[in-house]
Amino acid sequence: MPGRIQSIERAAAILRLLSGRTRRLAVAELAGELGLPKGTVYGILRTLQLVGFVEQDSESGKYQLGPALLHMGSSYLDGNELRTRALNWADGLAARSGESVRIGTLHENQVLIVHHVFRPDDSRQALEVGTLMPSHATALGKALLAHHLYIAAELAADALVSYTAATVTDVHSFRQELEMVAQRGWASELGELFQGSASIAAPIEDRRQVTVGAIGIAGPIERLCDNGRPRAELVNYVMEAARAVSRELGAIPW
Repeated sequence: MPGRIQSIERAAAILRLLSGRTRRLAVAELAGELGLPKGTVYGILRTLQLVGFVEQDSESGKYQLGPALLHMGSSYLDGNELRTRALNWADGLAARSGESVRIGTLHENQVLIVHHVFRPDDSRQALEVGTLMPSHATALGKALLAHHLYIAAELAADALVSYTAATVTDVHSFRQELEMVAQRGWASELGELFQGSASIAAPIEDRRQVTVGAIGIAGPIERLCDNGRPRAELVNYVMEAARAVSRELGAIPW
């Protein structure tokens, strides 16, 4: 049986890092993360750049995912039933809430964004389809983990990474929050991933009544919250959208 090809493993590791929260990294940053010589990382990046899998920002010199790889990812996502069934409801949620909408699934203990609707205004926004986000510091992730506790247990085995002072990193507190999310049917985070930003999400079920995804909104805390709590009407909008998508996937209507 042939062995593993080290260069492919290293290239895959670079692509995973570039698909993470930062999404744009320098050669030295990638080398430090992977524990590899800068020359080795640079050689792999040059090859990935030639085939269109990564591209280099002309101003910063940092690398990010390229159009060829994003196109391949989109081909997969276009065939994803969750995304297909949720398109219209995601657009409607963005229109009702006035905020950006994300739909995500669990992937390697993180949240993979499979669909993203821009906030319906003229502000500059970046498409986040294909992005991996930390599950413990996002409303989407909490909505998913509350119904996949075995994955939450795996996360708890390691230290929960702190992104801001508000990120929940205590294992006991995190488990208590997931229990509350499961009971009330929605999740939120207030400044846990980015200071000043908040998100609200609810789980999506399929015909087996298995949580296969989550849908949610994100925006500034001052727009999503009143007196430090998510606005009730926005929570209702999100839950209604989640129920609608669940019905599209064959879940028992309620």
